Amino acid sequence: MDRPAGPGRLTVIVTLVLLCAIWGSTWLVIKTGLRELPPLTAAAARFTLAALVLALLAPFLHRREGGERPPPWLAIAMGTLNFAISYGAIYLAETVVPSGVASVLWAVFPLLTGAIAHRWLPGERLRPRQWAGLLLGLGGVAVLFVTDLRAIGPEALAAGALLLLSPLSAAVGQVVIKRHGTRVSATLLNRNGMLVGATVLWLAALPTESLADLSLGPAAIGSVLYLAVVGTAVTFGLYYWLLRFVSASRLSLIAYVTPAIALWLGWAVEGEPLALTTLLGTSLVLLGIAGALRR
Repeated sequence: MDRPAGPGRLTVIVTLVLLCAIWGSTWLVIKTGLRELPPLTAAAARFTLAALVLALLAPFLHRREGGERPPPWLAIAMGTLNFAISYGAIYLAETVVPSGVASVLWAVFPLLTGAIAHRWLPGERLRPRQWAGLLLGLGGVAVLFVTDLRAIGPEALAAGALLLLSPLSAAVGQVVIKRHGTRVSATLLNRNGMLVGATVLWLAALPTESLADLSLGPAAIGSVLYLAVVGTAVTFGLYYWLLRFVSASRLSLIAYVTPAIALWLGWAVEGEPLALTTLLGTSLVLLGIAGALRR
């Protein structure tokens, strides 16, 4: 089967802008939902609903998109790495870490993606200047750990370390998908991967979190609906569709914009602190991304 024709430049730009806007808002929405829902239960509910939405839309979207059916092992890898481990860590960490800071810590995702792609994806090799960018970005993470997280307390340092597992897991998953899923239908891969991710998250949530204490108020319901439909089904469908045509490292440039949106929303809506050290750490991370991904 011939590789399908890629989208036009304008389509790529519009899609990336939409992804940045939505993903920039999800950090605050997660924080809002965690006031009433246990973290793993909230994540499991999100991916369960998103998988059901995609299951309903998959036949129509797959006919329009094309692509081969994904092998089961690829869906399992995606569901475990990109959804279950990655989002389980995010939800657990955001019970302690401010949403804006969490988004900045996660912004090392393109740095980790570039480093892993250097080894496993032909044509995405990093040069010395880009390795320097990687180290600069990690320096920004270190600034946030020794200032913002340390000021919150020891539990924030542990939560921040746990959160870094999320971009690492997602970077490994993205490179695997880019290497083996170029011809695969993004719709079917996302549907199957989300079913796997939801299953793994429920298996982790049910033995550890009490469902009897759930408080399903408007904030909890609205959070799950927004994150499942808009922040998951729509965004990941678009993201992994673009990944078929755009390099893994280039596509992760979304990380430039989403931390700025998340930091501003956290400050404007929730009154989260926005200290000079936060801005310094964020600047170092973004400068590191710029250096690491510059070709």
